[in-house]
Amino acid sequence: MDDDVRRELAPTGVLRASINLGNSVLAQGSPSQPSGVSVDLALELGRRLDVPVDVLCFDAARKSLAAVVDGAADLCFLAIDPARAEVLAFTAAYALIEGVFAVPRDSSIRTLGDVDRPGIRIGVKQGSAYDLFLSREYRRAEVVRGEEGTQAFQDLGLEVAAGIRQPITAFVAADPTLRIIEPPFMQIEQAIAIPVGRPVSALRYLRDFVEDVKASGFVAESLLRSGQDIEVAPAADG
Repeated sequence: MDDDVRRELAPTGVLRASINLGNSVLAQGSPSQPSGVSVDLALELGRRLDVPVDVLCFDAARKSLAAVVDGAADLCFLAIDPARAEVLAFTAAYALIEGVFAVPRDSSIRTLGDVDRPGIRIGVKQGSAYDLFLSREYRRAEVVRGEEGTQAFQDLGLEVAAGIRQPITAFVAADPTLRIIEPPFMQIEQAIAIPVGRPVSALRYLRDFVEDVKASGFVAESLLRSGQDIEVAPAADG
């Protein structure tokens, strides 16, 4: 281990990892007892760096990102997105998640092509990867942001709810008046990120770390322990 890399990734001597508990696929539990693949990765990285780990938990991706940008945390576990890449440098993905739509069962919306139309309002969680994607790619539908997309969908009587497949599937299973639109509208690449401007050696170390934990089965085993049936990302090119 290069001491310079250790100082670059944990400048205070403690690896401060920002965890998004708002993504229940990657992190579960409570701020006092978090668990899940992102927590496991933070602890494993700290073990390899030989530094203690301080897990800082937030209830939304935008808050997790802000902690890193503001200097309160050293790294975070978020989806890769062009808007975030303005302030964060990402590894390749370690896991892949799907974004899907839910609609009322009697809705005339049947395909993905039916969603991006005038008069269609889509509920999203503010600052989420799918909020960023839909706000950028969907030109005719209106993106309505809330603390939870499903809550905005219910409270405001919206036409569509957007979210990660697993919680959207549970949301629909609890309400027989709803259904999911297939196929997914996006694939969400989950990665580790540090602030733009950190030394190249720090990002290179993190990128090698991600490739190693994918190849070794560490990510797959962590996902299995946390009961999450999602895909481990393939090896990065090059």
